[in-house]
Amino acid sequence: MRVVVKSAGVRSAVLAVLIVTMPGPTRAKTLCTIVSDGVDGKVLLERGDCRTRVTPASTFKIPLAVMGFDSGFLKDAHSPVFPFKEGYPDWGGENWKQPTDPTRWLKYSVVWYSQLVTHQLGEPKLTAYASAFGFGNADFSGDPGKTNGLDRAWIMSSLKVSPLEQVTFLRKLVDRQLPVSPGAMDETLSIVETSPADGGWNAHGKTGAAFPRNPDGTFDEARGYGWYVGWMKKGDRTLLFARLDQDERKERDAPGIRARAAFIKEWPALAATLLP
Repeated sequence: MRVVVKSAGVRSAVLAVLIVTMPGPTRAKTLCTIVSDGVDGKVLLERGDCRTRVTPASTFKIPLAVMGFDSGFLKDAHSPVFPFKEGYPDWGGENWKQPTDPTRWLKYSVVWYSQLVTHQLGEPKLTAYASAFGFGNADFSGDPGKTNGLDRAWIMSSLKVSPLEQVTFLRKLVDRQLPVSPGAMDETLSIVETSPADGGWNAHGKTGAAFPRNPDGTFDEARGYGWYVGWMKKGDRTLLFARLDQDERKERDAPGIRARAAFIKEWPALAATLLP
């Protein structure tokens, strides 16, 4: 299964991913739901195809944040702050045209901030970090022949990761077992967005969206993919999760946003079947 996200040049397509509107009835199928235990990593639920690698899209911001903090380029949740400059990707609207720190970067999925981090690190360091993290194929070469990996390897291009690899990486992060400084993991954990779930749970995670290519190279907006990856926490219990959906028609709101809403809504009943 070949999955891609919209290119930076196709603004109308990307806006379909980024603009959050009031959700109505949707038609989407779940490709994968995987949940693992935060203590021993045991997979508690694996439903669907959770082993095929696809583009991570905006979910890559979590491992990229770890890399940025460990390298020293990122300092803490609110430093460094970089201003928007003419020529930066701006299809995310006004939220992308504001001075941005690491917290705003994750919250609004600001692509140009990601690019500042990747260009600072460079391809060899990105590859070494992702390989050490076990994050997918660790391929930052970009589109064949275009040398654009630092701008978009994680966006419909060379970097790919499976849902199983997502939860494996996230457990290492939450358990502070990644081969980086403790501070890098702590700072990353502090900027991942939290959403309440029923039953006393809190979801910590990141959404992402992607679209398959049509034969003519355009993007199939009717079959968008939606990621939601992270961890659920209640008291001292932590469960890692990855959800991957695919639309069956074109929708107004972002696939990742809808994947998050659906997963959080289903979580209490799902948790009840997984936990004693």
